[in-house]
Amino acid sequence: MEIEDLLTAENVLGDFKASSKKQTLQSLSRKLADFAGLDARLVFDKLLEREKLGSTGVGKGVAIPHARVEGLDEIKGLFARLASPIDFDSVDDQPVDIVFMLLAPTDAGADHLKALARVSRLLRDEGTLKKLRATSDDSALYAMLAQPTSNAA
Repeated sequence: MEIEDLLTAENVLGDFKASSKKQTLQSLSRKLADFAGLDARLVFDKLLEREKLGSTGVGKGVAIPHARVEGLDEIKGLFARLASPIDFDSVDDQPVDIVFMLLAPTDAGADHLKALARVSRLLRDEGTLKKLRATSDDSALYAMLAQPTSNAA
């Protein structure tokens, strides 16, 4: 599974402005819901439900909010590089400036886990994070994210 299977160029936001975790989740869930033809409130509620189980702030300034949502036929993603880092209750207590949101069909099972693993592998790489943080240009960010993997990191 490649990032371009999860993400379209339209769903890359290079200079996203938000002041809190809740506002970030709300705004990004609205954008991704519109793209996927879903109810924005449903998406936001599912993401909040998941956050209550434990923060999706995975460390190193990265968050991967994700949820399974009814009415979806394939996994959809959205990437945002935040204009300013925000508190996200991350596991390492560091503020977040990179967010990769994933929505999966309720019956996605293994594909949902594969997508999470793929995004996590990509965003664990220090070199990749440095490049992503160096630009706010949407198309440049998409090009970086969509590069096929040459090895399993």
